[in-house]
Amino acid sequence: MKKNIPIRIEVTRGNLVESIHHVHAIVVDSIGTVVARWGNPELQIFPRSSIKPIQALPLVESGAVEHFSITEEEIALVCASHSSQPRHVKAIRALLKRLGCSEQDLKCGPHWPIDEETKNAMLQSGQILSPIHNNCSGKHSGFLATSRYMGEGIQDYLSINHPSQKRARRAIALMSDCDFTSMGQGVDGCGIPVYGMTLSAMALGLARMADPSRFDSIRETAIKKIVTSMAKYPFMVAGYKRFDTIAMTECKGLFVCKSGAEGVYAVILPTLGFGAALKAEDGASRATEVAVTAVLNHLCVVERSIAERINCHFPPSIKNTKGEVVGYIRACF
Repeated sequence: MKKNIPIRIEVTRGNLVESIHHVHAIVVDSIGTVVARWGNPELQIFPRSSIKPIQALPLVESGAVEHFSITEEEIALVCASHSSQPRHVKAIRALLKRLGCSEQDLKCGPHWPIDEETKNAMLQSGQILSPIHNNCSGKHSGFLATSRYMGEGIQDYLSINHPSQKRARRAIALMSDCDFTSMGQGVDGCGIPVYGMTLSAMALGLARMADPSRFDSIRETAIKKIVTSMAKYPFMVAGYKRFDTIAMTECKGLFVCKSGAEGVYAVILPTLGFGAALKAEDGASRATEVAVTAVLNHLCVVERSIAERINCHFPPSIKNTKGEVVGYIRACF
């Protein structure tokens, strides 16, 4: 295997390769030792929603979880890019109520649910769209919870200078050994500041979520709580027919995974103490979802039978309008 070659994701139709995606990926341990890599590990990326498990650390470490009786299911939702299905929305409403907040305190803005059935049901019933339906409303509820507990104002919690955003930035920097001063900076889809980092730095942060033994007891306990919550409640992390939920459900705690926009993907492997970060060069999520399964197979994390079950639920296939399989999406190392 040539280390500088990205994972090639081929999209076939009939007997032709119709499209090609390139996925850069790296797997490291908690001290940064490279376990496997494909493509450019120093590629600068925005980690997008894949970094949510690390952004949740200040919530758990602060004491807000105990103060507001935040459950493991709700912690998983704080780390989620959820589909706004009824179970997700009900849980966020319950959490906001305990915080003394309303849906309008969420500054993430509204968008239609990722889940088409939920979207259609809302349209048919005339239900009003709210920021709670944003796939990041769980994360924003986490920011509100920490700020409420710390006695901070919540009107400007999206500001780059607000304590909630400073805490999130500091957590990512410390976990990944990342100096953001020379990296890019932007605004994420939900309105929070987002910082550029290398793919290898992201993988290091994820590896330390897998193996937190280097940290003090407060951070170690917080990390284990977040990873355990996501593994225990995979539905809350994404939702029905979503790859994250299907993969974690089928693999029963072998790993925790989190998708991000623009073809970014994060995998936390507690059983091995590894972290994996992936990025599709063209931002195609269909490419990284196939690449994640291929990387896990390469690491011998999942048995072939489990990989086949994941593909049964989430087949990497191309279908026509009649539902007939006319092509496939496959990884080529």
